[in-house]
Amino acid sequence: MNPQEFAPIMFGGLIAILLIGFPVAFSLAALGLLCGLIGISMGWFPAAFMGNLPLNVLGILSNELLLAIPFFTLMGAILEKCGLAEDLLESMGQLFGPRRGGLGYSVIIVGFILGAITGTVAGQVIAMAMIALPVMMRYGYNMRYATGVLAASGTITQLVPPSLVLVVLADQLGRSVGDMYKGAWGPAVLQVLLFAIYTFVLTRLKPADLPPLPPEARTLQGRDLWIKALRGIVPSAILIFAVLGSMGGLPGITTAIATPTEAGAMGAVGACLLAAIHKRLTWTLLVASLAGTARITAMVVFILIGSRLFSLVFQGVDGHIWIEHMLTSLPGGQIGFLIVVNIFIFILAFFLDFFEIAFIILPLLAPVADKLGIDLVWFGVMLCVNMQTSFMHPPFGFALFYLRGISDTLFKNGALPRAVTSKDIYLGSIPFIVMQLALVALVIAVPQTVTGMLDKAKVIDIDKVELPAADIRASEPDDAKAIQDLFSIPPAPARAP
Repeated sequence: MNPQEFAPIMFGGLIAILLIGFPVAFSLAALGLLCGLIGISMGWFPAAFMGNLPLNVLGILSNELLLAIPFFTLMGAILEKCGLAEDLLESMGQLFGPRRGGLGYSVIIVGFILGAITGTVAGQVIAMAMIALPVMMRYGYNMRYATGVLAASGTITQLVPPSLVLVVLADQLGRSVGDMYKGAWGPAVLQVLLFAIYTFVLTRLKPADLPPLPPEARTLQGRDLWIKALRGIVPSAILIFAVLGSMGGLPGITTAIATPTEAGAMGAVGACLLAAIHKRLTWTLLVASLAGTARITAMVVFILIGSRLFSLVFQGVDGHIWIEHMLTSLPGGQIGFLIVVNIFIFILAFFLDFFEIAFIILPLLAPVADKLGIDLVWFGVMLCVNMQTSFMHPPFGFALFYLRGISDTLFKNGALPRAVTSKDIYLGSIPFIVMQLALVALVIAVPQTVTGMLDKAKVIDIDKVELPAADIRASEPDDAKAIQDLFSIPPAPARAP
């Protein structure tokens, strides 16, 4: 057996070991070490080749960009626990309540706002379901629509800047985080519009399934309602614009005054201030937020170490060359490559979360995409749209697990009039998965949805470059005088008296 024949076996082993369900970081490390020993014993590479592993690990730990992950995670954890979701949902529900589907619109908009300031699917789905699901069921909303819109609105956070997914993708693709954020704004807004259009169509086709709130349920009106709504939106918007604007992550801003790590630190401080404004900044909240941040950061680092170990051995057996030859030989060129990649990512998303896909699969795909001439910022945003579905896949989607867990708790506490079945949750998620996949197709068909938000590259036409010639005639010496000076005898130095 030669290395080229072993590479597909190693890749198949990767897929198999990921499906077992054992923690991914340790599975990758074990597979990488086993294949490394096989490679050394077969003479495919020397034992000294594995000495590159400590350098790879040190490279992970010294990567300043990855330091942004705990800061953004801490910002989201604080805002998730300070009750901001409850305030926004209550005010938005009152604001849109008089319209058919008003509660659905409010969930979609609040999901978009929270996605821009929290970045955590679990907290977002749980917080919105605790507030909105009992109200939706109380006033006769269709159960499948209610569960679907709550789960899907929670997953928007993966696409809306400052998403952790985009930070990881920028690191793996070697692109600017600010550019990834700018490129994601177009698809994020389109995602919200698709959900809103679907809600609007349902209000026309099945108006009884999405009724307006009755007058007795509208406890706030007029000036008081607008003050409460703005009290939740304005500070959040200021925090979003401050964090994203400082790192050049907003369309139209071409200058970054802070790195992603510095912007994340500023966001964490801003989240503490926002929690203090709402009078909910407590020691308990800080401890819980820091504990959650530590868990996520440790998980990311261990997955990175395991993936680097696997990637090192995979490159040692020329696996990257095998992947490149296989994907570049697909029929259809760029379109064929994109179709196969999106189907592959969609299937993997049934079993893996976005961190695992980004750290394990993306390093194998990015060089091929770059060689095919695909813009890597656009490629990363497209994959981010696709990876949203990893939280919505029945029966493994984490957003569906969170929703099922909180709905059971609400039913036991008497907040829900009847139990929410798994069938309702799974069937309710399907229309929103279809819309997420439609957005993937739209991003492929219209790349300007991503690239239109990026800064325009300056193109210099060499044929039109003009270099003004300096007038050197004034500085040219007179030829006759120059020759005379050349042959003249210099005067003798003056003697001292």
